[in-house]
Amino acid sequence: MMQYLIVIEKTETGYSAYSPDMSGCVSTGATREEVEQNMREAVEFHLDGLKLEGLEIPQPTTSSAYVEVAA
Repeated sequence: MMQYLIVIEKTETGYSAYSPDMSGCVSTGATREEVEQNMREAVEFHLDGLKLEGLEIPQPTTSSAYVEVAA
């Protein structure tokens, strides 16, 4: 089992998400829960496509952190 970071952003119509480890793997959803589910499916679909093409599965390499600053 692999864990891939996804970045979720609020949009005017809901949410969008992408994975920095998988170029072009993006999704949208009306709610945060929906975009997370859609992104899970997009990642699985992306990986299945890579396998079918005989291409290497990218290893998860990105991470995230928050920094606290005075605003």
